[in-house]
Amino acid sequence: MKYIVVGGAGFIGSNLVNRLVEKGHEVVVIDNFSTGKEENINPKSTLYRIDISDTSKSEELTSIMNKADSVFLLAAKARVQPSIENPMDYEQNNTIGTLNILKCATDANVRRLVYSASSSAYGDSDILPLKESFPINPLSPYGAQKYYGEVLSKMFAHVYDIETVSLRYFNVYGERQNIAGAYALVMGIFAHQRLNGEPMTIRGNGEQKRDFTYVGDVVNANILASQSKNVGRGEVINIGNGDNRSINQIADMIGGEKKYVDPVVEPMETLADNSLAKELLGWEPMV
Repeated sequence: MKYIVVGGAGFIGSNLVNRLVEKGHEVVVIDNFSTGKEENINPKSTLYRIDISDTSKSEELTSIMNKADSVFLLAAKARVQPSIENPMDYEQNNTIGTLNILKCATDANVRRLVYSASSSAYGDSDILPLKESFPINPLSPYGAQKYYGEVLSKMFAHVYDIETVSLRYFNVYGERQNIAGAYALVMGIFAHQRLNGEPMTIRGNGEQKRDFTYVGDVVNANILASQSKNVGRGEVINIGNGDNRSINQIADMIGGEKKYVDPVVEPMETLADNSLAKELLGWEPMV
């Protein structure tokens, strides 16, 4: 089977590529390497260096996707705080890029597109665990853009007759995660600081909690979402571990000096209700 992994040089995308290659599939990677890494590329995959937000590349992208069974759309500028600082750049990449891939996949007669959404769409909620039916209240351009990608995916399923499904990830961690730079998440940041003999910087009081989800489980969810006969009409599904830990707990697990700094705008707590993933995909976290 031929699969397209958009963002296949990135953290989650490269792990997905490896799994698909292991299963004997033909895998094509599309990436512009804005955050992806050369060393992540599987030598058994085919690579195209393309910026998906460049609509002048639409014909080329459509040709690349020809005869593909599914497209996994993981490419995006990630992280909440950088999107607040640079909303226009994020909008071009995350919104126009998503729309372009959806249109090209449709033109190439791809059967299904699996869209990587984000729990950032929920914003802050006093009611937990978070269910897919809860109100949307993003607290950043990134959260709003990822939610709009869900809207586009559902619309394409109904208007253009391409099967789509959106997976809302909750704080993914694991092999190949960034441990430095603007796109690193808390586990990576802490690891980088400890490796360099620096104190772990904690925003606010550190009691904010996150539902940390292992990348291998996210890869499983993507593959199941591409295969399940229960989805394809724009469904939105939480992909989260179903429990959470505070930032202080993560720092204590790693061990070392802590340094508390000014808080930023962020939800106090996230926790996924993953029952719909179990029902529709037969998925549950293994790690």
